[in-house]
Amino acid sequence: MASTNPKTYEPTSPRKVAFLGLGVMGFPMAGHLALAGHRVTVYNRSAARRQAWTQEFKAAAAATPREAAADCDFVFCCVGNDEDLRSVVLGEQGAFAGMKPGAVFVDHTTASANVARELSAQAAGRGLAFVDAPVSGGQAGAQNGMLTVMCGGEQAAFDAVRPVAMAFSRAFTLLGASGAGQLAKMVNQVAIAGLVQGLSEAIAFGLKAGLDMGQVLEVIGKGAAQSWQMDNRGKTMIADQFDFGFAVDWMRKDLGLVLDEAKRNGARLPVTALVDQFYADIQAQGGQRWDTSSLIRRLR
Repeated sequence: MASTNPKTYEPTSPRKVAFLGLGVMGFPMAGHLALAGHRVTVYNRSAARRQAWTQEFKAAAAATPREAAADCDFVFCCVGNDEDLRSVVLGEQGAFAGMKPGAVFVDHTTASANVARELSAQAAGRGLAFVDAPVSGGQAGAQNGMLTVMCGGEQAAFDAVRPVAMAFSRAFTLLGASGAGQLAKMVNQVAIAGLVQGLSEAIAFGLKAGLDMGQVLEVIGKGAAQSWQMDNRGKTMIADQFDFGFAVDWMRKDLGLVLDEAKRNGARLPVTALVDQFYADIQAQGGQRWDTSSLIRRLR
């Protein structure tokens, strides 16, 4: 990444930051912070992953979240789910225990709105700030430093962290109080679920009709049917290729959060509930790690 990095960073004062979680998203996000000139310390449960990151970016690693967060202005995090988040934030070795008063914790995990509100309240009680900030843009967006980030929290904390977070973002937007970022990410996933199912049906229909679907997508992609999914996944769906992108297991986790929230707020999501079950079918076919565009496999 360091040798081919295309990102141009906005000028900002170097800050001392931590990044917790070096998965497919967190590894390059933390890297962009280092390349932008910030003093980065990382933490990851896997020591091998920590070592790989420090070798590539020539920065520091810590053995616990608390050590990573010590004396940092901002602590960024991107882990798997609510419980993973609590495990790196709370407790004697959690990040909150090591953060200095006035520091800001920025959570990029796609998690529940409830855990965002819970941790925001706990942060406030410690003299800290918490911003829930799930991302959209996938692995490619993280690698290119072009993520769209949906934030919930206090204006002052958002304003403080935004110049630093732009190292890996193309848009970093405050959408409301604590939890609003997670709710916005749920809206994003609802929209994607319906789009991918519609595109799957369209391609499967066209193939059954004997059309050259590569050519068809070129044509309709210039009209009202155009979408990111069509532009970036249409050809690979035709080719039956799914070994990349956002995994079905992750999408089912996200849709589970959506459906739980819908039960709470009374929203009606019949298509989302149906597509969630279609993804369960894909999991049963062994496609847990296939890209979400693998919905078309049900129709072939």
